[in-house]
Amino acid sequence: MHMLTMRSNQVALDAFEYGDLTIATDAETCSYQEYWYRGTWNDALEIYWRDLLKPGALVNRHYPREQGFKSSGWHDRDTGHIAAHMSLQPGETRSIRYVITWNFPNNRNYWNSEADSRAQTAGLKNAWKNYYAVLWNDSVASARYALGEWDRLHEATQLFKDALFASHMPPVALEAVASTMSVLKSPTVLRLEDGTFYGWEGVGESAGCCEGSCTHVWNYAQALAFLFPKLERGMRTANYRYNVDPAGGSHFRIQLPLGLRYSDFRPCADGQFGDVLKTYRDWKISGDTDWLKSIWSTVKKTIEYAWSPENPDRWDPDQTGVLWGRQHHTLDMELFGANAWLTGHYLGALKAGAEMAAFLGEAEFSEQLLAIFNRGKAWVDKNLFNGEFYVQSVDLHDYALLKSFDREGDYASHTYWSEEHGEIKYQIGDGCEIDMVLAQWHANLYGLGEIFDGEQVRKTLAATYRYNFKKSMKDEYNPWRLYTINDEAGTVICAWPEGRRKPMIPLPYSQETMTGFEYAVAIHMIQAGLVDEGMICIEAIRARFDGRKRNPWNEIECGSNYARALASYALLNTFSGFQFDMVKGKISFAPIQAGDCEFFWSLDSGWGKYVQTPTTREIHVLYGELSLTALQVRDEVQRVELDRQIVDFRRANNGIVFGHTLHLAAGTRLTVTLATDSELHE
Repeated sequence: MHMLTMRSNQVALDAFEYGDLTIATDAETCSYQEYWYRGTWNDALEIYWRDLLKPGALVNRHYPREQGFKSSGWHDRDTGHIAAHMSLQPGETRSIRYVITWNFPNNRNYWNSEADSRAQTAGLKNAWKNYYAVLWNDSVASARYALGEWDRLHEATQLFKDALFASHMPPVALEAVASTMSVLKSPTVLRLEDGTFYGWEGVGESAGCCEGSCTHVWNYAQALAFLFPKLERGMRTANYRYNVDPAGGSHFRIQLPLGLRYSDFRPCADGQFGDVLKTYRDWKISGDTDWLKSIWSTVKKTIEYAWSPENPDRWDPDQTGVLWGRQHHTLDMELFGANAWLTGHYLGALKAGAEMAAFLGEAEFSEQLLAIFNRGKAWVDKNLFNGEFYVQSVDLHDYALLKSFDREGDYASHTYWSEEHGEIKYQIGDGCEIDMVLAQWHANLYGLGEIFDGEQVRKTLAATYRYNFKKSMKDEYNPWRLYTINDEAGTVICAWPEGRRKPMIPLPYSQETMTGFEYAVAIHMIQAGLVDEGMICIEAIRARFDGRKRNPWNEIECGSNYARALASYALLNTFSGFQFDMVKGKISFAPIQAGDCEFFWSLDSGWGKYVQTPTTREIHVLYGELSLTALQVRDEVQRVELDRQIVDFRRANNGIVFGHTLHLAAGTRLTVTLATDSELHE
């Protein structure tokens, strides 16, 4: 290897600004210049160009370390370069591999002016190392690793890419899945010194946008949970360890450095109950019950917070299964009164919590949660569905409702009352809101079952397409941010059909189109059988980010590389019909399309592909491993083979159970052969 490294020489090794950069190559023959010519104005570029055009190797230029620039004010930082040399025969092509590596090891909370004083008060230091600096001492070490492990890393990456892009999905859906994965390689995310995964909502030009692994935004993201499940579980662990108050309120934005007290801002209903749903998902993806046990007491407390007398927002004090109180949410304000959107998250948390509690031996708590769930579900299905879609039930003229939530320093009546209009501001009322049945989307993806009445959900999704999807934004007024313009299409956050009363000052961002919301509702449409409608919504998103109008790898919301766009990964599991329960060692596939197909899948222990033909079902493990005790298969099974070795099985409801746990290593294949009509007859 040949490499050239430059380091900061004006700051200490532990300074926030310290860093080093390396350019390296594994070419056999190289020449280099440690320094470009030190001159004024554009002298260095003039000499660089002359040096470059001279035949043969570069002649090194060296200045003693103690000799600095003469004070010129122009280009007074050093530059160096390295060149690879080769001989080519006529018509021959060769390539040279270079890597550029960097090491800026020291991090701190630079975006909050009070971070230093808060850290000092807590007995902490506002400083930590980036996780990569724990793995590699400097950019030289990471350059050696990159070049030394290049073939292995490239082979595994190519294997992943080929498996993903072989998935039988509409091309625009596959593009949506693959393109948004780039968020995970953007400055939106980082790993803290102990390896904890941390995410902004998005990034601005000079800093992250909206701190704290925000629970109500990362609720929508699915890619990390399936591609890097251990990192996703780390987000749950950190939130339950650092972000929940003694009463059980989750304050939804982790404060850095880790160990700082949670924010004083109120808990958020969709973020808090969404975390319970994600805990359920992550447990099912991994089968890691020890991990669940390690956080369960806090998970349990966050569910009970709904009816806790210490909850000043009085979500559900009588355990009705419906949220009635003041409910903060991802659109940055609060709803008052019953609504299917946030109550749906509550219902999902109750149902998921009941299953987890039962598994952990807390039968009484499980029964309590299930009883609350059943009461709430029945009430919501009966009282919040208007025949077309689910709504919010609130008297917009009820000033006393707001007054009941006033407390010192936090006056709901000041923030939410419009004196001129005699109305509560920022509510949905009779509107068709994009997330009204979002909890069912989560439940479908995680195998949790029914949260709302199935037929009413389908009608709600059909109404959302009918009213919220706009084929052209030309005639749509929008006082908020413009993510869709002119004749572009998109799905707006909230719409009020003709004949439905719209509040004078309605739900914030109602006229916006934000891709994470759009992906979730479009995928839910596909799950509900509204495939054409869902795909029209997906196509509209990707038409806006087509590479000519906008960056196809940067779907913006509140910042670039916005995390909510990672909801698009759910397209993959929806089209493949992938379901999983690694607690029981069971998976299944039910592709939307019939006939021959192939899909990528990924879980905690490994990833691979599913291949379906009219007579066989194959599960290939391409990386890692997979342990299975059962497989859900709709059809009658004739034979099961693991790498051509016959496997004992017995038929069970909706599938087969193996005689013993099967351990599939990388490179192995499980083949299920279906019985033909003649065999069934015999």
